[in-house]
Amino acid sequence: MLYQSTRNENTKINASLAIAQGLSKDGGLYVPEAFPVIKPYDLKNLISMPYQKRSAYTMGLFLNEFTAKELELYTNTAYNTKTYDCAGIAPLHMISENTYFLELWHGPTCAFKDMALQVMPHLLIQSLRKTNDGRNVCVLVATSGDTGKAALEGFCDIAGVNIIVFYPKNGVSEIQELQMTSQRGDNVCVKAVEGNFDDTQTGVKAIFSDNELALKLDKKGYFLSSANSINWGRLVPQIAYYISAYCDLLADGKIKQGEKINFCVPTGNFGNILAAYYAYKIGLPIGKLICASNRNDVLTQFINTGAYDKNRAFFTTISPSMDILVSSNLERLLFELSDKDGGIVSSYMSSLAGKGSYAVPKPILEQIQQIFASGYCSEEDTKKAIKKTWENHSYLIDTHTAVGYKAMCDYRANTGDESLAVVVSTASPYKFCESVLEALGQPSSRSGTGLMDELSELTNTPIPAPLTQLGSLPQRFSGSIKRNDMGRAVMKFLGG
Repeated sequence: MLYQSTRNENTKINASLAIAQGLSKDGGLYVPEAFPVIKPYDLKNLISMPYQKRSAYTMGLFLNEFTAKELELYTNTAYNTKTYDCAGIAPLHMISENTYFLELWHGPTCAFKDMALQVMPHLLIQSLRKTNDGRNVCVLVATSGDTGKAALEGFCDIAGVNIIVFYPKNGVSEIQELQMTSQRGDNVCVKAVEGNFDDTQTGVKAIFSDNELALKLDKKGYFLSSANSINWGRLVPQIAYYISAYCDLLADGKIKQGEKINFCVPTGNFGNILAAYYAYKIGLPIGKLICASNRNDVLTQFINTGAYDKNRAFFTTISPSMDILVSSNLERLLFELSDKDGGIVSSYMSSLAGKGSYAVPKPILEQIQQIFASGYCSEEDTKKAIKKTWENHSYLIDTHTAVGYKAMCDYRANTGDESLAVVVSTASPYKFCESVLEALGQPSSRSGTGLMDELSELTNTPIPAPLTQLGSLPQRFSGSIKRNDMGRAVMKFLGG
C-alpha cells in the first residue's frame, strides 16, 4: 500500500517512509492511496480475540510492509498488564442500555494517547530499518497536554531516538505539567513555550520546513520526525479501538452484526475522530460521528457551516487538551472528500495560513454532514456533566470526556436518535483534579498531588498507580522559551 501527500496526490511513498518522515516535504500529511475493506466475517473472527490481536490485525490492513508476526510483537509489548491496569486494555463502561464510555486511559500516562504512543516507537524504529536510514532521529512533539507525556514515555531511552516536547506554558493542567517535567530518560527534553497550543504547533511545523536547520541536523547525523497525529504511525493504531469497541458490543450481545452505532469523540486536533472516520471508511457500521468541542468551537462551526475560521478569541479552558484553533488532521478528511485533489487542499491550507480561514463548497459540506454531527460545551456545562454522571451513575469522568457526554446528550435531544452511542473517554479524571473537584462542589485549597488525594477521599475511587508517584519525582525541566527560539532549542538539545 502506498501513501499520498494531501497537498500533492502524485507524491507516493511506502508506509515505512511515511512513518519515518512524519510530514511530507510539501507540508502535507500522508494518507493511504486506497482503503482496505473489513467484512462482517472479519469482525466475527475478531470477537474472540484479545485487544492485542485486534490491534495487530487492524494495523496490518494498512501496513503491508510489516508482517503479522512483527505487528503482534509490537502490540503484545505495548498492551500488557505491566503497562495497563486493565486486561481489556480499552474496556467499555455502560451507564445505560444505549450509552457507553470507551475508556482509553488505562495505560502508563492515564490518557488515550498511550493507545498509539506505546506502539508507535516500534513502528518508527522498524520503519527506519526498512528504509535503511543510518541517521538518528529526533522526534518533535507539540502537545496540548496528553500527547507530550505519552510520547516521552513511549520513546524514553530508545537507542537512536531523541525526543523533545514543546507545550504551551500555562496551557496544561498542573498534573499534566508535573508528568512531563519529571520525565526520566537521557534522550528526552521538555520545553514550555510562551503562548497557546496553536503557537506551539505552528513553531514545530516551522522547524520541519526549515531547510537550513535540516542541513545542520543532517551534518550531525540527525533527521526530524513527529509523534503527533500528523504522523501516520501515530494515527493508524487509533483505528483499532473503534473496531475493538464494536466487537465487544457484539460479544456481549448488545448489538447485532451490521447494526450501526454512534461514537461521540471530544477532539481538538481532529485526530481521534479521524481515526473513527477511517474505521467507518473501511466498513465499521457507524451511524454518526459526533464531534465534541469545548469553548474553542472552531470544528463545530465548520461542520455546521463549511467555513473554517481561526480568527476568533482563543480560550483557555478546563479541558485544555482541546484548546486548539488549528485542527491539523482535518486536512486528511478534506483530501478524501475532494477526490484526492492535493491542489484543492493546498488552496485551503494556503488560505488558512494567509487569511486564517477557508470555506468548502456545498457538495463537500453535504458529505461531511452525512457522517459527522457536532456539538460544543461551555465551562459550566462541562462541570454539570461531570456532576450528573457521578450523581446519577456513580461514574467519575474527566473534563474532556464530559464535553463528549454533553455533546452526545444534546445530539440525542436535537435529533431524537437514540441509537446505541459510545462516548470516547480520553483521560483519567485524576489528571484534572481541580476542575473535577469544583464540578462536584468541593473547591480545593490544595495543589499538585494533594488534589488527587482530595478527589480520592471525596469519591472513594483509587488514584491511578502511574500518578501516585508524581509528588516524589524530581522536576528536571523548568522555565519557558519564546516560539522563535524553538529551533535553537532543538539544536542545543542535540549538541549544536
